[in-house]
Amino acid sequence: MQEGDNQRVSLAPPEGEGPLRRERLRTARLYLCCEARPGGADPEPLLAAALRGGVDIVQLREKSLPRREIELAAQTFRRLCDTYSALFIVNDDPDLARSCDADGVHVGQDDLVAAEARALLGPDAIIGLSTHSEEQIAASAEASVDYISVGPIWETPTKQGRPAVGLGLISHAASATPHPFFAIGGIDASNAAAVVDAGARRLCVVRAIRDATDPAAAAEELRGAFAATGESAPGG
Repeated sequence: MQEGDNQRVSLAPPEGEGPLRRERLRTARLYLCCEARPGGADPEPLLAAALRGGVDIVQLREKSLPRREIELAAQTFRRLCDTYSALFIVNDDPDLARSCDADGVHVGQDDLVAAEARALLGPDAIIGLSTHSEEQIAASAEASVDYISVGPIWETPTKQGRPAVGLGLISHAASATPHPFFAIGGIDASNAAAVVDAGARRLCVVRAIRDATDPAAAAEELRGAFAATGESAPGG
């Protein structure tokens, strides 16, 4: 064995290089954010059901567990996303994204600057950015990002202290942003149609799938909100 043979080799995931990743992003409708151990449990049953039900992108968002536990969970996220040809995104941690072969990273307004994430991960990575106002949406047009999230539409315990922006910001984003955008914040089956009516063509959820008795059925129901649009896939 040569020196260094036992070091981890980073392999490109099945999504391949940037163009294919971005095509999968373009056609994505449903995005799930999930902790490393949702409800303290193994993430595999939840993720498998959610992906089977139609989730296109999964983000690993974990703020409290030790690094090693997060890395172990990331292996499960990566494997399941590969199985279902979904994109795997990591929240606010380019180093983790690189070490677990994620397709990219999502950053917030108060996190790592998007340009820094791009510099760390390279041109083929998917970079997402949270936005909460018309000004932030406008600024994102010139940022080195591939998509933005817009919200929270309604107040949500997953973003405590963040005021709701309402459906008006969704309508604004639909007409103003050059990037694909995901509406986020308090979305579930009872209000998803209203979000779509406001102009969203992509939804991002946490509790609506994570806390559902049947995550696969919950994902299918959320995707059903797009039926009235008559589109086979989102554009732009």
